[in-house]
Amino acid sequence: MADIDAVAAELYGLRPEEFTAARDAHAAAARKAGRRAEAKDIAALHKPTLAVWAANRLARADADKAGRLLELGEGLREAHRTLSGEELRKLSHQQHVVIAAMAGEARRLAGEAGLDLSAVVQREVEQILRSVLADPEAAGAWVRGVLAKAPPPAVGFADVAPEPGATPRPPMAEAEREREPGPEREAEPKREPKPKRERESKPKADAREAERTRRRAELAEEVLARAETERAQARTGLEALDEEIGLLEARLERAREERERLAAAAEAADRRHREAVREAKAARAAARKAGDR
Repeated sequence: MADIDAVAAELYGLRPEEFTAARDAHAAAARKAGRRAEAKDIAALHKPTLAVWAANRLARADADKAGRLLELGEGLREAHRTLSGEELRKLSHQQHVVIAAMAGEARRLAGEAGLDLSAVVQREVEQILRSVLADPEAAGAWVRGVLAKAPPPAVGFADVAPEPGATPRPPMAEAEREREPGPEREAEPKREPKPKRERESKPKADAREAERTRRRAELAEEVLARAETERAQARTGLEALDEEIGLLEARLERAREERERLAAAAEAADRRHREAVREAKAARAAARKAGDR
Protein backbone atom coordinates (compact mmCIF):
# COMPACT_ATOMS: atom_id res chain seq x y z
CA MET A 1 0.00 0.00 0.00
CA ALA A 2 2.91 2.32 0.71
CA ASP A 3 3.99 2.06 -2.94
CA ILE A 4 0.47 2.91 -4.15
CA ASP A 5 0.33 5.89 -1.78
CA ALA A 6 3.65 7.14 -3.14
CA VAL A 7 2.45 6.70 -6.73
CA ALA A 8 -0.81 8.51 -5.94
CA ALA A 9 1.09 11.36 -4.30
CA GLU A 10 3.18 11.70 -7.47
CA LEU A 11 0.30 11.39 -9.94
CA TYR A 12 -2.03 13.87 -8.24
CA GLY A 13 0.78 16.41 -8.20
CA LEU A 14 0.96 16.35 -12.01
CA ARG A 15 -1.05 18.54 -14.37
CA PRO A 16 -4.31 16.84 -15.44
CA GLU A 17 -3.13 16.30 -19.02
CA GLU A 18 -0.03 14.47 -17.73
CA PHE A 19 -1.95 12.17 -15.38
CA THR A 20 -3.13 9.36 -17.68
CA ALA A 21 0.19 8.63 -19.36
CA ALA A 22 2.04 8.63 -16.04
CA ARG A 23 -0.59 6.41 -14.37
CA ASP A 24 -0.49 3.89 -17.23
CA ALA A 25 3.32 3.83 -17.11
CA HIS A 26 3.29 3.08 -13.37
CA ALA A 27 0.65 0.37 -13.82
CA ALA A 28 2.64 -1.23 -16.65
CA ALA A 29 5.81 -1.19 -14.53
CA ALA A 30 3.98 -2.85 -11.62
CA ARG A 31 2.57 -5.57 -13.93
CA LYS A 32 6.01 -6.19 -15.43
CA ALA A 33 7.41 -6.62 -11.92
CA GLY A 34 4.70 -9.18 -11.13
CA ARG A 35 2.77 -6.89 -8.73
CA ARG A 36 -0.61 -7.45 -10.36
CA ALA A 37 -2.75 -6.28 -7.44
CA GLU A 38 -0.76 -3.05 -7.19
CA ALA A 39 -0.99 -2.56 -10.95
CA LYS A 40 -4.78 -2.97 -10.78
CA ASP A 41 -5.06 -0.41 -7.96
CA ILE A 42 -2.88 2.09 -9.83
CA ALA A 43 -4.87 1.65 -13.06
CA ALA A 44 -8.07 2.37 -11.09
CA LEU A 45 -6.88 5.81 -9.96
CA HIS A 46 -9.19 8.53 -11.32
CA LYS A 47 -7.85 11.34 -13.44
CA PRO A 48 -8.74 14.55 -11.55
CA THR A 49 -10.80 17.32 -13.07
CA LEU A 50 -9.22 20.75 -13.36
CA ALA A 51 -11.08 21.89 -10.22
CA VAL A 52 -9.96 18.85 -8.19
CA TRP A 53 -6.38 19.29 -9.40
CA ALA A 54 -6.48 22.97 -8.35
CA ALA A 55 -7.86 22.03 -4.92
CA ASN A 56 -5.09 19.43 -4.46
CA ARG A 57 -2.46 21.94 -5.53
CA LEU A 58 -3.82 24.37 -2.96
CA ALA A 59 -3.47 21.82 -0.13
CA ARG A 60 0.04 20.86 -1.26
CA ALA A 61 1.16 24.49 -1.46
CA ASP A 62 0.22 25.37 2.14
CA ALA A 63 -0.37 22.45 4.50
CA ASP A 64 -0.84 24.79 7.49
CA LYS A 65 -3.63 26.70 5.78
CA ALA A 66 -5.30 23.45 4.72
CA GLY A 67 -5.13 22.23 8.32
CA ARG A 68 -6.68 25.44 9.60
CA LEU A 69 -9.59 25.04 7.18
CA LEU A 70 -10.25 21.56 8.56
CA GLU A 71 -10.07 22.95 12.11
CA LEU A 72 -12.72 25.47 11.08
CA GLY A 73 -14.83 22.55 9.88
CA GLU A 74 -14.45 20.87 13.28
CA GLY A 75 -15.63 24.08 14.93
CA LEU A 76 -18.71 24.13 12.70
CA ARG A 77 -19.44 20.49 13.48
CA GLU A 78 -19.22 21.23 17.21
CA ALA A 79 -21.52 24.25 16.84
CA HIS A 80 -24.07 22.05 15.03
CA ARG A 81 -23.71 19.43 17.74
CA THR A 82 -24.42 21.89 20.55
CA LEU A 83 -26.93 23.99 18.58
CA SER A 84 -24.95 27.17 19.24
CA GLY A 85 -26.65 29.55 16.82
CA GLU A 86 -24.38 32.51 17.56
CA GLU A 87 -21.25 30.40 17.09
CA LEU A 88 -22.69 28.92 13.88
CA ARG A 89 -23.26 32.36 12.39
CA LYS A 90 -19.76 33.51 13.28
CA LEU A 91 -18.04 30.38 11.96
CA SER A 92 -20.26 30.23 8.84
CA HIS A 93 -19.26 33.77 7.92
CA GLN A 94 -15.61 32.91 8.57
CA GLN A 95 -16.00 29.80 6.42
CA HIS A 96 -17.29 31.76 3.42
CA VAL A 97 -14.52 34.35 3.69
CA VAL A 98 -11.76 31.75 4.04
CA ILE A 99 -13.04 29.51 1.23
CA ALA A 100 -13.44 32.43 -1.18
CA ALA A 101 -9.87 33.55 -0.42
CA MET A 102 -8.51 30.01 -0.81
CA ALA A 103 -10.31 29.54 -4.14
CA GLY A 104 -8.70 32.77 -5.35
CA GLU A 105 -5.33 31.42 -4.21
CA ALA A 106 -6.01 28.17 -6.11
CA ARG A 107 -6.59 30.21 -9.25
CA ARG A 108 -3.31 32.04 -8.74
CA LEU A 109 -1.40 28.79 -8.19
CA ALA A 110 -2.97 27.27 -11.30
CA GLY A 111 -1.86 30.33 -13.28
CA GLU A 112 1.69 29.80 -12.04
CA ALA A 113 1.48 26.26 -13.43
CA GLY A 114 0.31 27.60 -16.79
CA LEU A 115 -3.37 26.73 -16.41
CA ASP A 116 -6.18 29.29 -16.26
CA LEU A 117 -9.18 28.66 -14.01
CA SER A 118 -12.41 30.11 -15.36
CA ALA A 119 -15.01 31.61 -13.04
CA VAL A 120 -17.00 28.36 -13.28
CA VAL A 121 -14.02 26.20 -12.29
CA GLN A 122 -13.18 28.56 -9.42
CA ARG A 123 -16.71 28.11 -8.08
CA GLU A 124 -16.23 24.34 -8.38
CA VAL A 125 -13.11 24.67 -6.22
CA GLU A 126 -15.17 26.54 -3.62
CA GLN A 127 -17.77 23.78 -3.64
CA ILE A 128 -15.06 21.15 -3.19
CA LEU A 129 -13.68 23.00 -0.17
CA ARG A 130 -17.16 23.28 1.37
CA SER A 131 -17.79 19.57 0.79
CA VAL A 132 -14.43 18.67 2.31
CA LEU A 133 -15.52 20.35 5.56
CA ALA A 134 -18.51 18.02 5.84
CA ASP A 135 -16.80 14.82 4.63
CA PRO A 136 -13.97 13.55 6.89
CA GLU A 137 -12.85 10.92 4.36
CA ALA A 138 -12.59 13.47 1.54
CA ALA A 139 -10.88 15.86 3.96
CA GLY A 140 -8.17 13.27 4.66
CA ALA A 141 -7.46 12.81 0.94
CA TRP A 142 -7.57 16.53 0.19
CA VAL A 143 -5.22 17.60 2.98
CA ARG A 144 -2.65 15.13 1.56
CA GLY A 145 -3.20 16.52 -1.95
CA VAL A 146 -4.50 13.22 -3.38
CA LEU A 147 -8.23 13.92 -3.75
CA ALA A 148 -9.35 11.88 -6.78
CA LYS A 149 -12.76 13.40 -7.46
CA ALA A 150 -15.03 16.08 -6.10
CA PRO A 151 -17.08 14.89 -3.10
CA PRO A 152 -20.87 15.27 -3.31
CA PRO A 153 -22.07 18.84 -2.69
CA ALA A 154 -22.84 19.43 0.98
CA VAL A 155 -24.79 22.13 2.79
CA GLY A 156 -24.40 22.07 6.55
CA PHE A 157 -23.55 18.95 8.55
CA ALA A 158 -26.43 16.55 8.05
CA ASP A 159 -24.52 13.68 9.68
CA VAL A 160 -23.97 15.58 12.94
CA ALA A 161 -26.69 14.83 15.48
CA PRO A 162 -27.29 17.37 18.27
CA GLU A 163 -26.23 16.34 21.74
CA PRO A 164 -29.09 14.83 23.81
CA GLY A 165 -30.94 17.61 25.53
CA ALA A 166 -29.15 20.35 23.60
CA THR A 167 -31.28 23.41 22.96
CA PRO A 168 -30.51 26.52 20.90
CA ARG A 169 -28.42 28.98 22.90
CA PRO A 170 -29.70 32.56 23.02
CA PRO A 171 -27.25 35.40 22.38
CA MET A 172 -25.18 36.18 25.48
CA ALA A 173 -26.53 39.69 25.95
CA GLU A 174 -30.12 38.47 25.90
CA ALA A 175 -29.36 35.63 28.30
CA GLU A 176 -27.72 38.05 30.73
CA ARG A 177 -30.70 40.40 30.52
CA GLU A 178 -33.02 37.56 31.42
CA ARG A 179 -31.04 36.84 34.58
CA GLU A 180 -30.52 40.44 35.74
CA PRO A 181 -33.22 42.00 37.95
CA GLY A 182 -34.42 45.44 36.99
CA PRO A 183 -36.99 47.97 38.07
CA GLU A 184 -38.91 47.55 34.88
CA ARG A 185 -39.41 43.82 35.55
CA GLU A 186 -42.45 43.42 37.75
CA ALA A 187 -42.71 40.52 40.15
CA GLU A 188 -44.75 37.72 38.63
CA PRO A 189 -48.01 37.07 40.42
CA LYS A 190 -48.17 33.92 42.45
CA ARG A 191 -49.84 31.11 40.61
CA GLU A 192 -52.19 28.66 42.19
CA PRO A 193 -50.94 25.07 42.25
CA LYS A 194 -52.18 23.19 39.20
CA PRO A 195 -53.99 19.92 39.45
CA LYS A 196 -51.78 16.82 39.66
CA ARG A 197 -52.71 15.59 36.17
CA GLU A 198 -51.78 18.97 34.61
CA ARG A 199 -48.47 19.07 36.53
CA GLU A 200 -47.58 15.60 35.28
CA SER A 201 -48.20 16.49 31.60
CA LYS A 202 -46.16 19.71 31.71
CA PRO A 203 -42.70 18.03 31.33
CA LYS A 204 -43.93 16.26 28.21
CA ALA A 205 -45.28 19.52 26.81
CA ASP A 206 -41.99 21.25 27.62
CA ALA A 207 -40.05 18.48 25.91
CA ARG A 208 -42.21 18.76 22.79
CA GLU A 209 -41.80 22.52 22.74
CA ALA A 210 -38.03 22.19 23.20
CA GLU A 211 -37.90 19.75 20.29
CA ARG A 212 -39.94 22.10 18.08
CA THR A 213 -37.67 24.99 19.04
CA ARG A 214 -34.59 22.91 18.28
CA ARG A 215 -35.92 21.96 14.86
CA ARG A 216 -36.83 25.56 14.06
CA ALA A 217 -33.33 26.64 15.07
CA GLU A 218 -31.73 23.94 12.91
CA LEU A 219 -33.86 24.94 9.93
CA ALA A 220 -33.11 28.63 10.44
CA GLU A 221 -29.36 27.96 10.62
CA GLU A 222 -29.47 25.81 7.49
CA VAL A 223 -31.40 28.49 5.61
CA LEU A 224 -28.94 31.14 6.81
CA ALA A 225 -25.93 29.02 5.85
CA ARG A 226 -27.42 28.35 2.41
CA ALA A 227 -28.16 32.04 1.88
CA GLU A 228 -24.65 33.05 2.91
CA THR A 229 -23.19 30.38 0.65
CA GLU A 230 -25.23 31.60 -2.31
CA ARG A 231 -24.26 35.19 -1.57
CA ALA A 232 -20.57 34.29 -1.32
CA GLN A 233 -20.78 32.29 -4.56
CA ALA A 234 -22.50 35.14 -6.36
CA ARG A 235 -19.94 37.69 -5.17
CA THR A 236 -17.00 35.44 -6.01
CA GLY A 237 -18.47 34.70 -9.44
CA LEU A 238 -19.07 38.39 -10.06
CA GLU A 239 -15.51 39.28 -9.10
CA ALA A 240 -14.13 36.52 -11.29
CA LEU A 241 -16.27 37.63 -14.24
CA ASP A 242 -15.19 41.24 -13.74
CA GLU A 243 -11.59 40.07 -13.83
CA GLU A 244 -12.24 38.06 -16.99
CA ILE A 245 -13.95 41.05 -18.60
CA GLY A 246 -10.92 43.17 -17.76
CA LEU A 247 -8.60 40.62 -19.34
CA LEU A 248 -10.81 40.36 -22.44
CA GLU A 249 -10.99 44.14 -22.77
CA ALA A 250 -7.20 44.33 -22.56
CA ARG A 251 -6.90 41.63 -25.22
CA LEU A 252 -9.44 43.45 -27.39
CA GLU A 253 -7.47 46.68 -27.07
CA ARG A 254 -4.26 44.88 -28.05
CA ALA A 255 -6.06 43.25 -30.98
CA ARG A 256 -7.31 46.64 -32.16
CA GLU A 257 -3.83 48.10 -31.97
CA GLU A 258 -2.44 45.12 -33.89
CA ARG A 259 -5.18 45.51 -36.50
CA GLU A 260 -4.30 49.18 -36.98
CA ARG A 261 -0.65 48.23 -37.40
CA LEU A 262 -1.47 45.53 -39.92
CA ALA A 263 -3.88 47.84 -41.76
CA ALA A 264 -1.12 50.45 -42.12
CA ALA A 265 1.30 47.77 -43.30
CA ALA A 266 -1.27 46.48 -45.81
CA GLU A 267 -1.86 50.01 -47.16
CA ALA A 268 1.87 50.54 -47.57
CA ALA A 269 2.16 47.16 -49.33
CA ASP A 270 -0.70 48.17 -51.66
CA ARG A 271 1.14 51.36 -52.57
CA ARG A 272 4.35 49.49 -53.28
CA HIS A 273 2.40 46.98 -55.37
CA ARG A 274 0.81 49.75 -57.46
CA GLU A 275 4.20 51.37 -58.00
CA ALA A 276 5.71 48.03 -58.99
CA VAL A 277 2.86 47.46 -61.47
CA ARG A 278 3.44 50.86 -63.04
CA GLU A 279 7.20 50.28 -63.25
CA ALA A 280 6.69 46.85 -64.79
CA LYS A 281 4.32 48.27 -67.44
CA ALA A 282 6.80 51.03 -68.25
CA ALA A 283 9.64 48.51 -68.51
CA ARG A 284 7.64 46.25 -70.83
CA ALA A 285 6.71 49.21 -73.00
CA ALA A 286 10.34 50.30 -73.17
CA ALA A 287 11.38 46.77 -74.11
CA ARG A 288 8.86 46.62 -76.92
CA LYS A 289 10.07 49.94 -78.35
CA ALA A 290 13.66 48.77 -78.23
CA GLY A 291 12.68 45.61 -80.08
CA ASP A 292 10.84 47.56 -82.76
CA ARG A 293 13.90 49.62 -83.41
